[in-house]
Amino acid sequence: MSLPEEDLTCPICCDIFTDPVLLACSHSFCRSCLRRCWDNGLRECPVCRKRASKSSAPSNLALKNVCEALLEVRRQSSVVVEDNTNCSLHGEKLKLFCLVDKQPICVVCHSSKLHKSHDCSPIEEAALDCKDELSISLKSLQDNLKSLKRIQETSADTFKFIKTQALETQKLIKGQFEQLHQALDQEESARIAAVKKEEEERIAALKDKIKELSAEVLNLTEIISIIQEQLKEEDMVLMKNFKDTQERGKSVALVSDSISGILIDVTKHVDNLKYRVWEELLGQIDYTPVTLDPNTAHPCLILSDDLTSLQYSKRASCCPDNPERFHISAEVVGMAALGSGSHHWVVETGSNQDWLLGVASLSVPRNTEVSARPENGFWTLCFRDGEFRAMTSPPAPLKVPRPPKQVKVQLDYNKGTVSFSDPADDKLIYEFTTTFKEPLLPYFYTQSSHPLRIMPEKVLITMLRQ
Repeated sequence: MSLPEEDLTCPICCDIFTDPVLLACSHSFCRSCLRRCWDNGLRECPVCRKRASKSSAPSNLALKNVCEALLEVRRQSSVVVEDNTNCSLHGEKLKLFCLVDKQPICVVCHSSKLHKSHDCSPIEEAALDCKDELSISLKSLQDNLKSLKRIQETSADTFKFIKTQALETQKLIKGQFEQLHQALDQEESARIAAVKKEEEERIAALKDKIKELSAEVLNLTEIISIIQEQLKEEDMVLMKNFKDTQERGKSVALVSDSISGILIDVTKHVDNLKYRVWEELLGQIDYTPVTLDPNTAHPCLILSDDLTSLQYSKRASCCPDNPERFHISAEVVGMAALGSGSHHWVVETGSNQDWLLGVASLSVPRNTEVSARPENGFWTLCFRDGEFRAMTSPPAPLKVPRPPKQVKVQLDYNKGTVSFSDPADDKLIYEFTTTFKEPLLPYFYTQSSHPLRIMPEKVLITMLRQ
């Protein structure tokens, strides 16, 4: 363990020992310092005043080695400091800072080919500028660290939410497939029942036909027997009965192919069976052109299980603070981005008195409050306080004969139009015209507990024949 520096200091000169000597009283001094003290004729310890022997004080070699080691360390440290402030190439003081290479240089470096054409500034000014830049970088890094820590803190809740999402989604999928299974079971039962019914009808008809044929066979057998008996009679008896016998034989109608068409019509039951069942199911299944993205919904919005309706609740739900989600107002967007072509969807507003409908750019901010206007990437129709407004800049009041119960939103991306109309009479309410620069998302906002519902549409089947 190294000694404190005060233990290596001479009590006379108050500096590190130089050639220290040790007195009998155990005090040490520099040899030269002790000699000066003893020049007055008194040979005593300058500290404790104890008289010393007349012989020369012996050298304190251990203390000398320690002091020389300390002085060597100091010397090397001063060299390092000097090297840090001097140019390693030219030995000159580092007085300039190269703004191109971002390093301190001396005046000789500034005149050299390496830095001659570079802009430089005095080292003191550059130090201030560097500190400012580093402060800015430090602030940015600290902000990033805060964001990362916030995400880290909420990661556990997000983990639980993902688990809950997965379970709820699986439950919804199972529910949907149970409905499909039930519909398929009903279709299967109905079609099997139809086959069994036809089987019963065909068998009953065949039994009637067999009964009829049996009667005909018996009748025909009797006539044949009578004719055979007549042929055995004498000619006169045969001649007398000929007319009656002949008429009885002619009265029998021959049964020809009377059993055709009695088999089950298999083709009627199995021809294109899968397609016809699918076509039948289409009439029972709703198709919605737009569905809502629950990961973008504000916590105060409640979405239906099929993601086709939304309503406002004052009680916020527990959901993660993910970047896609709207955090400021009760907004949500559709699932699919629309980047070309023509699209439309009908929204049932019903008793809802506070809503915005339309489209929004894919890049609209989700964590700051902005007005739903074209310059901010929104093209919307607003209904609030009993008044319709097109959300232009500034908003334009609209006169509508009667508040529609449904609003049709039509987007023609290529033509750059967004129009709103009443599907009851197809009368136009308002139309935006612009040039879209990025994909759009169906947009919805409400602060009403009455739901907005996206209406399902009928599916048309078109057969392509080659």
